[in-house]
Amino acid sequence: MVEWGPLAGLDGIDWAGSGHAYGSAEDVPEQLRALRSADAGERGRALDALYGNIFHQGSRYEATAHAVPFLLALVADPGTPDRAELVHLLAALAIGFDEVHLPDGVAIAAWRAAVRQARAGGAEGARRRFDGWIAQADGEAERRARERRRDTFDFERSCRAAEYELRAYDAVRAGVPTLCGVLTDPDPRLRAAAAYAVGWFPEEAPRILPRLRDLPATESVPGVAANAIVAIGLLGDAAQIAPLRAYHQGADEPLARWAAATALARLGAADLEVIAELAACTVDPPADDEAVPMGFFDGDLRAYASSSLAALEAGELPVDVLESILAGLSRTSGPSAFAITDAALRLAFGTEALGAPAPAFADLSAARRRVVATLAELDVDTWKWVDFRELLRARDLPDDRAACRRYAGLAQD
Repeated sequence: MVEWGPLAGLDGIDWAGSGHAYGSAEDVPEQLRALRSADAGERGRALDALYGNIFHQGSRYEATAHAVPFLLALVADPGTPDRAELVHLLAALAIGFDEVHLPDGVAIAAWRAAVRQARAGGAEGARRRFDGWIAQADGEAERRARERRRDTFDFERSCRAAEYELRAYDAVRAGVPTLCGVLTDPDPRLRAAAAYAVGWFPEEAPRILPRLRDLPATESVPGVAANAIVAIGLLGDAAQIAPLRAYHQGADEPLARWAAATALARLGAADLEVIAELAACTVDPPADDEAVPMGFFDGDLRAYASSSLAALEAGELPVDVLESILAGLSRTSGPSAFAITDAALRLAFGTEALGAPAPAFADLSAARRRVVATLAELDVDTWKWVDFRELLRARDLPDDRAACRRYAGLAQD
């Protein structure tokens, strides 16, 4: 088959010889073709399949970077349906799950250095690092678990995985002109998706920022403006602070004020007004624009605000900030609680473990007791997640709901 239009050259790729999560990537061309189908169901199934095979649980593969130029070409073609969804897929292929990079943005220099250093030390260097990690294990059970990790570690596979991720990032980075080009598209969902996506490429900031700077003041759709403002904060420097502060103080739209506060916090300009905005968001976040949602943190503004506050110097925060975060935490459940729990623990406990066994509950500070009691009151749907329990385990706090309630002196339910 000879392809024309945005998929020209699709059959020139050795898809069968390229891999994804389930082996050969020979199914990817048909999935890419299906993204232009007139049948919405067929397009949805193709998009789901691509998320499953070239972005499986956040991993990227050899075939991922090969697919990116075709996805960019589809985004550039006005005849392609659902282009906003394709832009979000491209952002995911570039960076994985965005909460890993927030609130600071992509630390691309450190990422590139880590990929280079992974191979530079060789398999023997990796084993020495494992041995040092094992020597620091706290107890026999943890030592054995760490030894199992070492003994099953595949050095070459790990290096390839890291290289595939960076290749995918750079393939999407090459499409920044395409993403900037749709910032003025008539479709507000596409404009919002593009504003979200370009925020992940700090090396391209000189090209991107001129396209973003005027967008908040001229954009009539709150969701588009908010995505652009957050992206400015992720890409900008001190030169962006004054216009962002003016926008924060003058904006009537709550979503835009939250975005400006988020951007200012990222740029190290979190005064009391900004902190108050973020703290209020952790309790009662502004309504997301359902028609044009926020891309960042999957639209979870409470989690994003909590993470932004936790990244600030704790000594500079008013004492009621932690209370605001805990009030918001008490209103969450399941995975939505993870980022807010992490923020509360970081503010009250820092990053260090208490030491086993944990001190008596009565010996904790008032702030720490309040955090533990709030966590103990969270529902079973939150406590069932390993990700949540590991946050407590890292501080040597009880990682079982019943045990945590006993520790805090709460009745069992």
